Amino acid sequence: MQRFHIFRTAIGPCGIAWSEEGVTCFQLPERDDAALTRRMAKADRWSGALPSPIAQAISDLERYFRGEKVDFSTLRLDLRACSPFHKAVYDGTRAIGWGAVATYGEIARGVGSPGAARAVGHALSRNPIAIIIPCHRILAAGGKIGGFSAHGGTSAKARLLEIEGARFGRGAAANPDCTGTSSWR
Repeated sequence: MQRFHIFRTAIGPCGIAWSEEGVTCFQLPERDDAALTRRMAKADRWSGALPSPIAQAISDLERYFRGEKVDFSTLRLDLRACSPFHKAVYDGTRAIGWGAVATYGEIARGVGSPGAARAVGHALSRNPIAIIIPCHRILAAGGKIGGFSAHGGTSAKARLLEIEGARFGRGAAANPDCTGTSSWR
């Protein structure tokens, strides 16, 4: 059974869903509150009672959107619905720290699939737990911003990178170690 909760942040309302195994979904703001509620209602039911790890995750996400450096690496995730390749991509992406960036190609090499940059991009376009699995930190070759499937597209991605002070565009330094494990306005 999944539960969900919608909460306010500095960038607007966000949603989080969880199972007994961990976080299953994090949703950035949508075009309006009704769209966010519809997307989050895919979980079994709304919950006002928050387990301690979820309450802490919400507090950390609120801090993140205020520009505070936050580390989500110890937050338990439930990725049972994901393929092994997607899980590997998400683990590699999760290893990219605050303010750092990597490329789709670097993640592909880090998960043992050199030449699979497009497959990495596809996996990240289906990332169910944005921010916590920081797909916004993954750029196209040459430091180009690449895509972003959340509402607001690449403008939202650029805003998230700005919150972290990350460099992107020409001259952006990439992260050479992309092999870690998981432990809009």
